[in-house]
This record gives sequence, C-alpha cells and structure tokens, in this order.
Amino acid sequence: MPVLDKSTDLTDAIAQIRDGARVMIGGFGVPGTPFTLIEELVRHGPKNLTIIKNDANEPGMGVDWLLSAGMVRRLITSHVGLNGNAVRMMNAGEIEVEFVAQGILAERIRAAGAGLKGFVTDIGIGTLLSEGKQTVEMDGATWLIEPALEADFALVHAARADTFGNLVYAATARNFNPLMAMAANCTIAEAETIVEIGGIDPDAVHTPAPFVDHLVALPEQLMEVYGVVQR
Repeated sequence: MPVLDKSTDLTDAIAQIRDGARVMIGGFGVPGTPFTLIEELVRHGPKNLTIIKNDANEPGMGVDWLLSAGMVRRLITSHVGLNGNAVRMMNAGEIEVEFVAQGILAERIRAAGAGLKGFVTDIGIGTLLSEGKQTVEMDGATWLIEPALEADFALVHAARADTFGNLVYAATARNFNPLMAMAANCTIAEAETIVEIGGIDPDAVHTPAPFVDHLVALPEQLMEVYGVVQR
C-alpha cells in the first residue's frame, strides 16, 4: 500500500481557510512561527478570523500582518505587550482580545487535542480570569472549569518533515506547535527540509503524521523575519 504524500502547494493549502475561521498559529515570538503560511494567508484575505496564538508577535511581522490587513475579529492569546499595534486596536475596540494565562492556554489546546471537553484548575480563582466561568466544588474547594480550545485550522512551522507529514521542531520552536497540530480539524505545516518517508528516526518525531493534513516546502533561503540562526 503506497504511503500518502501530503506535499501541497502553498496557495492551495491556505485557500481552504474561509471567512470566520478559527486559526491556531504556532510559535513563541519568532521561534516556531510559520511566517510563510501567515504571509500567504494575508494574500488570500479571509475576514473575521479568530486567531489563537501565544503572542501577537511584534509590529511588522507575523500576526501583525493579519491585524494590519483588518482580517482579525478576535485574538485569543497570553499577551500582546510586544505589539503596540495590537494594543492600540484592542483599546480602540477594533479587535476583541481574550487573555489566557500561558499555561492555561497550552493546556486548553492540549485538552482539545486529547479529545477532552475541558479541565478543572484553581488557577485564577478570585481574579478577573475567573469572571464568567463555571466553577465546581470538589474536595472542599472551588475549581474553575476551563474549556478545551480547538480550531478549524492550525498553521505550524517545522525544521524537518517527511513526505507523510511526520514533523520535527528545532529547539524552542517545539512550543505550541505540537499541541496545536493535535487540536485543529486541519493542520497545515511548513517545513525547512522535507525528506522521503523513513528519512526521520521515529524517536525524533515530535508531531506524528496522522495529525498533519498538508505539508508545504519552504524555500532554501528563508525570509529575514524568521531570524533563524545557522544550526
């Protein structure tokens, strides 16, 4: 039985994302952020997106391209402090922002990928983070119910991949990418290097191929915004 080759043209992969979609974007600052996929998403131009990312990047890169293009309705994130444009848009009511503590954000995404509807935690009890959330009494204490966070699409960046879609992340790029790849209905991965099936040691795989739907090859010369040091 032949093994599926998930290699996809960049334009065709991103063209699936429609108005109103919920899109997870991997990365922690620059490391692991799929800038090429984001750039194509801007060119494609769907509106009223909900973007789920740990941060809003910095002005002039990544998520800020989407914000500046007026494509984002809602941003679910742990912070926007490095992006003055995002702060301005939030304060002006041009975008909705849901702040989620970083660890809770990661766990909400992980829960969705594991097929759970949510989890309970004492983090945020008695603070603004608990406003409007359901609680439950257990073991003589009050716990917050944090709902799982899923998306229509996940955009992730990998250092290496095989044609079947097994992914390897480099260093700190192994942040939100593995979690998001599991939590979306459709995962689109960009990869710096793509090898034939069998070219990656199974023990080195961070995201197994069943979680990846489309694989986009990056050019040998990455755009400057990646800031990738020679490894």
